[in-house]
Amino acid sequence: MTAAHPPTSVLFALLADARLPTGGHTQSAGLEPALLAGMSVSDVPGYIGGRLATVTRTEAAVAVVARHAVCGEPDERVARLRGAWQAWAARTPSPALRETSQRLGRGYLRLAHRLWGSHPGVVALDAAVVAERTRLAAEHVVGPGPVGRSDRAQPPRPLVLGVVGACVGLDARQVAQLVGYDDVQTIASATLKLAPVDPADATAWVVAAAPTVEAMAAGVAHLRDPADIPASGAPLLEEWAQQHLRRTERLFSA
Repeated sequence: MTAAHPPTSVLFALLADARLPTGGHTQSAGLEPALLAGMSVSDVPGYIGGRLATVTRTEAAVAVVARHAVCGEPDERVARLRGAWQAWAARTPSPALRETSQRLGRGYLRLAHRLWGSHPGVVALDAAVVAERTRLAAEHVVGPGPVGRSDRAQPPRPLVLGVVGACVGLDARQVAQLVGYDDVQTIASATLKLAPVDPADATAWVVAAAPTVEAMAAGVAHLRDPADIPASGAPLLEEWAQQHLRRTERLFSA
């Protein structure tokens, strides 16, 4: 094992690190709008479980399918990535949640270009972005210029994370675990900035959620077809996200 090819366990830890420069520090996984809407801090563990059963489950499935697309036949990669992308969009009705995921996707894609830019998976994802940008421009949804903040031709976070998972050798279950762990840890970390919570209690929430993360990952790790991605809606979370988008005073962007 050389420095140029670190073990998969190290790369898994790297991608799960909150210090990864992808913009994750700006996120609360919807916790801030939930608390502002009146949810009690004592309900955070239940909120974590609700996210894992809905929004996070869908995103983990998208990441798994994206990883499978990259690991499949070379001439099918772009089409399969676009299929996973479109399935994500169809299952994410909230414009606020879509914009947040695409903003984070931009951060992950920047990192992927820097570290694994020549990997066939990243090359295929770039081709999928160009294809989507061309399609949307033809439909007059986006302009021909660079990808902007509200440009729908920006791939979402789970799609990019699935590609990155393939780049570093993670299996499907590890990719889903990564999505689940990141969501739980984001909520726990954000709570410390939003409420007077003992850090040990926030860590205990992550530990308590571990079996649920494992069960969620096991439940989506076998997925291959975009049509099989679960549509686990969370209308209340979506409404809170939309309200948060219009707030002028907030600590997190979402």
